[in-house]
Amino acid sequence: MRRAPFLLLCLLCLPRLGTPALGAAQALKIYFIDVEGGQSTLLVDPQGESLLIDTGWPDSNNRDPNRILAVIQAANIDRLDYLLLTHYHSDHAGGVRQLASRIKIGTFADHGPNKERGRETSANYATYLNVVGQSPRLILKPGDRLPFKGMGVTVLTAAGAEVTEPLPAAGQPNPLCPTLPSAPADLSENSQSVGVLISYGRFRFIDLGDLTTRGELGLACPRNQVGRVDLYLTTHHGTAHPGTGDSSNAREIVNALHPRVAVMNNGAIKGGHPVAWQIVHDSPGLEDLWQLHYAVMSDQDHNVNEKFIANVDQNDDGHYIEVLAQRDATFTVINSRNNFQKTYRP
Repeated sequence: MRRAPFLLLCLLCLPRLGTPALGAAQALKIYFIDVEGGQSTLLVDPQGESLLIDTGWPDSNNRDPNRILAVIQAANIDRLDYLLLTHYHSDHAGGVRQLASRIKIGTFADHGPNKERGRETSANYATYLNVVGQSPRLILKPGDRLPFKGMGVTVLTAAGAEVTEPLPAAGQPNPLCPTLPSAPADLSENSQSVGVLISYGRFRFIDLGDLTTRGELGLACPRNQVGRVDLYLTTHHGTAHPGTGDSSNAREIVNALHPRVAVMNNGAIKGGHPVAWQIVHDSPGLEDLWQLHYAVMSDQDHNVNEKFIANVDQNDDGHYIEVLAQRDATFTVINSRNNFQKTYRP
């Protein structure tokens, strides 16, 4: 397919990776894009179908759309088949207008109307509706599946609800739940987040947006509705404020998911909370934790070794983390800053 000229220019925004991992052509590709503590995650399946989850912040200098477009070019695609907004906060939905003006988007997906009172979030939702216009739009509910041929995309949470029946091979009682205190209500858009499970053969990746504790426990207690995953994107940028409605990464769900690898999409001064970091770091079976940024507001004991960190200072470097996943659940994680890569076998 012909490449749009602007994408060739955007490729200069980010460093090139080194030698691709073995089997990259048959892999599910996942890119965790640095949008400075927001979220933007690109998935490209072996059929070439693409899904972008969230668009980062609005920015007059086009920082986040430039970074997203550069990664799109690196992934060798020239359009987005689906754009999924987990919710309407500015760090997730703020860049939708700028991005949509520069690349073709096939179908938009979201949880439905904005549920949070506030001028900024309401404005983000109005902008989003204007961008969607007459384009195809899906309002998602738990249990829905997006129609990809090369990967499975199952909706776990949306609009404050969770799947009510366990997925295949899930449904085990969660031993952490009997001692669980009640979780405070969260009236923000975070609690409305669309959460998805991505599967490719035996490989499983979970992204719950900014879902907060009550929603997490709806997936994990009293039974684990999801089962185990290979790759976990820390929820809410690695946020934890225990005892409040704004907390995420509850031990009850992290341990139940039993991830082999976790990626924290934190910024230098956003996310990366030491409590969340420790819960994920200590989860049973975890082999490695990777970070998009060194968490400046934390301490050395709650940051991983620098080779696992894409951006090690507060400069707007824009390095990203790439994952190449195989059908047998082997996957390779690559740091675009230093080309360090590590392969995880099933």
